Amino acid sequence: MFSDLANKIFQESIDKYHIIDDVDQPFENPYPKDKIEHLLYRKNWIDTVQWHYEDIIRDPNIDPVAALKLKRLIDASNQDRTDTVEYIDSYFLQKYKDVQPKKTATINSESPAWAIDRLSILALKIYHMQEEVDRKDASETHKEKCQAKLNVLLEQRVDLSTAIDQLIIDIENGNKYMKVYKQMKMYNDDDLNPVLYNKNK
Repeated sequence: MFSDLANKIFQESIDKYHIIDDVDQPFENPYPKDKIEHLLYRKNWIDTVQWHYEDIIRDPNIDPVAALKLKRLIDASNQDRTDTVEYIDSYFLQKYKDVQPKKTATINSESPAWAIDRLSILALKIYHMQEEVDRKDASETHKEKCQAKLNVLLEQRVDLSTAIDQLIIDIENGNKYMKVYKQMKMYNDDDLNPVLYNKNK
């Protein structure tokens, strides 16, 4: 099942990041560039770094200049995340390009890669909720609440993994077909963000 592979690689990425646990650490992808594993690992690494960017920027005592710099990094990370999701969808489009959809085939509300995007974020939620459950300085009440949340997240991962695998099987069998729309982000585009293009007049 594809979700087994994705979940395994997401865990590898998260574990590797937390050895140093620093947003500025160098990134090394252990998988060859021509493999889907390479994209999955990169996708989760982007998500993991951005998770910690979002933690840092919420520090109420953060220096405003540092916060602005961090906001720019988050914007760039969001664009990188979107691009990587689209590369993953390109992999599926290429893999199933010769599959002839049945006349009864339907389109899914999201592509395989955007569902995998949610699975990557879910892996991070599970990791950090487990940290809260294991916190030595936390009260028992806190740990119990976090354990209840963790149980839901784990169940959600099973359900989402099952849904992803079923979607891929349906595409393989021609019961679903892929139709991918580019995200067309506007805030980073000099021609589409009015703050940017008005400044250039």
